Amino acid sequence: MKLILAIIPPDRLESVKASLATAEVYRLTLQDVQGFGRQKGRPEMFHGSDFQANLVRKVQLMIAVNDEFVEPTIDAIVEGGRSGEEGRIGDGKIFIIPVEKAIRIR
Repeated sequence: MKLILAIIPPDRLESVKASLATAEVYRLTLQDVQGFGRQKGRPEMFHGSDFQANLVRKVQLMIAVNDEFVEPTIDAIVEGGRSGEEGRIGDGKIFIIPVEKAIRIR
């Protein structure tokens, strides 16, 4: 079992969810997160003065899947999250983490 963490722009969320549904991946958890990488933030205006916002708003998806669903899940996230045919900086990142044990709370 693997835990897939995907960090994507909020405007790509619906597209990624549709791609995941096509790949028959229906369970996910999401969080609003902030961070920066090569984008280094963006200029914003607050009360009439310009400033550099160093944190960019993103959405983090957490999806636990069995080993046979890892590749289809990754392919679906890339398909739904990539902007354009080749993508660009800021489209997001995907991390794959092994899960030692999952315990259901009932």
